[in-house]
Amino acid sequence: MSQTVKIAIDGPAGSGKSTLARALAARLGYLYVDTGAIYRTVGLFAKRNGISPDDENALSQRFPDIDIKLGWGEKGQIVYLGGEDVSESIRTPEASMYASAVSALPAVRNFLLSLQRKTAENNNVIMDGRDIGTVILPDAQVKIFMHADPAVRAHRRYLELCEKGKNVTYEEVFSDMQTRDTNDSTRAVAPCVPADDAIIFDNGELGIDATVEKALQIIKEKLI
Repeated sequence: MSQTVKIAIDGPAGSGKSTLARALAARLGYLYVDTGAIYRTVGLFAKRNGISPDDENALSQRFPDIDIKLGWGEKGQIVYLGGEDVSESIRTPEASMYASAVSALPAVRNFLLSLQRKTAENNNVIMDGRDIGTVILPDAQVKIFMHADPAVRAHRRYLELCEKGKNVTYEEVFSDMQTRDTNDSTRAVAPCVPADDAIIFDNGELGIDATVEKALQIIKEKLI
């Protein structure tokens, strides 16, 4: 089998990496893998089972019961937990905090590593997360690290949640984002930092169309 193309898009919460990755996958005909959704699903499992998201031992003992599968439909990636479609259930602010906590646990990251890499071995993928270029796909041909001011990112996430009918305030979203930024960038295992060979892409002043076109230019230059 010929080598697959791997594109890694990393960045902090609300940086637009998921929106960009979905759009790029559609334009290029690649498979989009939202790794954050996978960690959110582990967090949801912990929440539903009364397990503290920072209790690595308790969560590790339940790994055999955490059945995560990925599917793809008209609206993109679908995440299943024990056969249940939890794609919407994992998108609440509380689920975000659980995801941030469980993703800092080495055992959880090791547990999910093979699932993510196996997907990339068999498909041309665009994978977004916080450590794709540094840990999950260090051999990715293209690595982009998204960046934008925290206030801009919080506003984006607030509008996204409002569109989904979530009852949240901007202040709550901004506070959660600051906490997640600190947790994600300072954790001992796989922190959210750019890979040495990543292109730093600040899209704080760009709309989605301009962001996509700029990213396509970066990809084209890297793959030539």
